[in-house]
Amino acid sequence: MRLGWFGALLLTGAAQAQEAELPALLVTGAAAGPAAAASELEVPRAELLARPIARTAEALEAAPGLVVTQHSGEGKANQYFLRGFNLDHGTDLAITLDGMPVNMRTHAHGQGYADLNFLIPELLGGLRVRKGPYYADDGDFATAGALRLDLVDALERPFVQGTVGSFGYWRGLAAGSKDLGAGTLLAAGEVATYQGPWRNGDDLRRLNGVLRYRQGTALDGFILTGMGYGGRWDSTDQVPARGVSAGLVNRFGAIDPTDGGRAQRASLSGRYATTGDWGTMRISAYAIRSTLDLYNDFTYFLDDPVNGDQFHQTDRRWVLGGEVVQSLPWAAFGRAAETRFGVQTRHDDIRLGLFRTQARTALSTVRQDAVRQDSLGFFTDTTLRPKDWLRLTGGLRADWMGGRVRSDTAANSGAAGAWIASPKAGVVLGPWWATEVFLNAGSGFHSNDLRGATIRVEPADRLTPASRVPLLVRAKGAELGVATQAMPGLDSRLAAFVLEVGSEILFLGDAGTTEPSRASRRIGVEWNNRWQASPALALDLDVAATRTRFTEYDPAGNHVPGAPNLVLAAGASWDEGIGWFGAARLRVFGPRPLTEDGQERSRTTALVNARAGYRLENGVTLRLDAFNLFNTKASQIDYWYASRLPGEPAAGVEDRHFHPVEPLAVRFTVAAAL
Repeated sequence: MRLGWFGALLLTGAAQAQEAELPALLVTGAAAGPAAAASELEVPRAELLARPIARTAEALEAAPGLVVTQHSGEGKANQYFLRGFNLDHGTDLAITLDGMPVNMRTHAHGQGYADLNFLIPELLGGLRVRKGPYYADDGDFATAGALRLDLVDALERPFVQGTVGSFGYWRGLAAGSKDLGAGTLLAAGEVATYQGPWRNGDDLRRLNGVLRYRQGTALDGFILTGMGYGGRWDSTDQVPARGVSAGLVNRFGAIDPTDGGRAQRASLSGRYATTGDWGTMRISAYAIRSTLDLYNDFTYFLDDPVNGDQFHQTDRRWVLGGEVVQSLPWAAFGRAAETRFGVQTRHDDIRLGLFRTQARTALSTVRQDAVRQDSLGFFTDTTLRPKDWLRLTGGLRADWMGGRVRSDTAANSGAAGAWIASPKAGVVLGPWWATEVFLNAGSGFHSNDLRGATIRVEPADRLTPASRVPLLVRAKGAELGVATQAMPGLDSRLAAFVLEVGSEILFLGDAGTTEPSRASRRIGVEWNNRWQASPALALDLDVAATRTRFTEYDPAGNHVPGAPNLVLAAGASWDEGIGWFGAARLRVFGPRPLTEDGQERSRTTALVNARAGYRLENGVTLRLDAFNLFNTKASQIDYWYASRLPGEPAAGVEDRHFHPVEPLAVRFTVAAAL
């Protein structure tokens, strides 16, 4: 069974509808190899474009079991949930775009911060989904999983697209490509604005641009890509439930109306491949410049009863890195085999700041740091097939990470570094009756903030001793699964997994950041189904159930706050070609414990999005998307922590803080090929 099993659904109704809006693609890229695990899959461009999405990163929900939501303004990185993890803004989920890392190490707002607002979804070429630490070429953060996004290389015809919608939504997009010299140049630009249903509007303004040049093929050729992004927004952060019940703040209101942020990102990346007698060598490199300013106030008047608790986080960084991979074909047991050797490197030059503010005006400095962080990873893996019914994969990677912190508090300056080795193994049995059985095991890791590995005193008072954390944290996992296509048109996959992490990364409401905690274990099962019921009708159903617990005893309890135990997604689409098309999707985000004793829990959030459109023979497509179709009143995210409203006790009040789901919204799109 090939990793591109999802490709059989390229002619689903919704996929046909979206492809009609945008010109056909000429995509170059390495062909997907055979799946190494039952949970591994390749989502093609057509499937990604067919999904009605309210925000850019929601395209990632094409990965079964993944929830993408938001607890603040739309310009901020989204919040992710997968395999029983509250991943905050990206911890334990490695995301890459066209070979560039999206996760940011030692970040001002949270370890692994992964902001995808610089992405234009219509330029996505595909998504490779991997779950678990079973892959030798995936390193830092790839514990719950790894998502690899690709961009298209060329468009058959240029297109323009405009969207208007509820709550002040407006978006314009233009893209096209043309032959230039011996290659093809692709250009695209996007502008978007949005207010949202909030009493204090988001006032989002976003600009994106892409230039991409391709020459040759995926095996002998190169690609150069330049990307630029700028965004500004105001934000309505989570509000306390008691404040809403008492009428002190509206459900869509804000305690501090001056929260918000701004972000910029520019990148230049390149990929080169050459194939000869010794196989294929692939070389990639990237340079990223990013800046971020965030103003948040999660606890209101708990720390500062006079000025309030707003804080300003700044992040200025350069990220430089690359990868070299050599694939060597050979023979074993009289059959084709392949061994890969790879080297990956990355350098982050970072300037970080944390300041107390009032209405975005600086009051005092909590800490400022200059960080230089480096990593070097080596990996190798081999795939061979000694029998028709047996495929074996084994791999090993070794990573070093380290760097130096220069802090405005001398005691917190210093250097740290660590090595970690991560073995991987997999067995695939079959196929028999179009069915394969998978067994995988391996270890991986995530990194902690480098400042936590050098800290000695608390930055707030610069006197209280602080405990250091390990720089690299090991994760160990195993998975048993089965995948079958025995029924015509149906692809069904069932996987059971266990995953242990040496230190859980948790969100802290009173600090607005993440912090390492105790070790944890997850045991779960996933069932994924895609059925092409007829040439026009496609159905899908994904169910993921996970039990998550801390494994180290603490009187506070063993529940992991924010860990979802159930995620369900289902969809249907219908399309016969020119004329009408439609689609509908249901996403159920199950309850989560909000406290370690499990006494406080969130409610289930069930949302339905829908799409209806009409395709004209002249290439013009009209489309209407509806989000939260049944106007469900629910939370995008819930937390439990102490905050203080005016007049409350100095110690604050423990309460549920939530960010509501936006009410029913519609967006109308006109797209035309030129």
